[in-house]
Amino acid sequence: MEDKILNYTETKEDELRRVRAALLNILEDTEDARKEAVREKNKTMAIIENLTDGILLLNNKNEVEIISPLVVDFFRKTEDEIVGKNFIDLFDSEELKQFKELIIDTEKRKVNPVIGREISIGKRMDIEVSTVFLGEGPEEGSVLVVLHDVTRDKLVERMKTEFVSIAAHQLRTPLSAIKWTLRMVLDGDTGEVNEEQRELLEKTYVSNDRMISLINDLLNVSRIEEGRFLYKQELVNLEDLVSIIVDSSQELLKMKKMELTVDKPEKPLSQVSVDREKMELVIQNLLENAVKYTPEGGKIDISISGDDKNIIFKIKDTGVGIPDDQHDRIFTKFFRGDNVIRMETEGSGLGLYTTRNIIDAHKGKIWFDSKEGEGTTFIFTIPVPII
Repeated sequence: MEDKILNYTETKEDELRRVRAALLNILEDTEDARKEAVREKNKTMAIIENLTDGILLLNNKNEVEIISPLVVDFFRKTEDEIVGKNFIDLFDSEELKQFKELIIDTEKRKVNPVIGREISIGKRMDIEVSTVFLGEGPEEGSVLVVLHDVTRDKLVERMKTEFVSIAAHQLRTPLSAIKWTLRMVLDGDTGEVNEEQRELLEKTYVSNDRMISLINDLLNVSRIEEGRFLYKQELVNLEDLVSIIVDSSQELLKMKKMELTVDKPEKPLSQVSVDREKMELVIQNLLENAVKYTPEGGKIDISISGDDKNIIFKIKDTGVGIPDDQHDRIFTKFFRGDNVIRMETEGSGLGLYTTRNIIDAHKGKIWFDSKEGEGTTFIFTIPVPII
């Protein structure tokens, strides 16, 4: 009997030792995991603190959990004033109101999806804002708000724009003087000109005219970027503007043996409120591109239609088209397609950039459909004024 009791006691002691050893192992593993978690947290915080962008981490209750030091510099608030607070209750000052409204819909109490939106913090800085949802969707999980300082980039951009504007103005004056001097010589105001001299002077005159056209394009771009591309709107019939541009292009069409058709509605369309000069520039740019990038003997079709809301202009050519991989760049500054560059045609790559900005300023829309080797169709709409 005593042997049984002794054996039972030894068995329990062995079991307790095993349990104790297992618990010690668990505690050691837990401590290792805790230390590893602390190391990872410290590493993450070190990365956040040394990022060149500002970071705010919001939880699913829109409370700020983490910020980077740059956020303190951006908004001139201490960490204690931001961390732990609900984002909706922050940034109420006039200077930061735009930032707050961009990030969150205060009525629905939801964070807005934002990608690369630029806003100004007063007059002291410009930032690019993006929101990244870390859960399965905008309504779940945390949200990372990324703030990229673009103040210097904007300053450099403004300086470049100012430089282009000044340089263009300085160049246009002497080029205009050269143009009129050449015209006087060609017209015989300075004496007789023989055929060989006339041919050289004509080539010089055309080249000078191209330079003036380029300078004018650069000035238009500068005015757009500086917000000085002013619009003097008046009620006009778009058909009349198209007729003016088409009539002035007849000589060029004959030279390239091209056929141009204009399809107008039987009944007059509603007038639109536009800047006549700028809208003529839009139509001229689109027609010149169609002529320039369509081989000799090609065809161009223009149609004008409309409804109660919009007047629709469409121009279709049988030209070289736009490569598929370059469609997203067609309205950017200085862009010219690879196939167009191979043709060695003249162009600055500024026409469509200016065209899009003019259409946008008139609250219209512009788009295109193109396939390389088969031609291009450009369409734009201008809203009809509500009477």
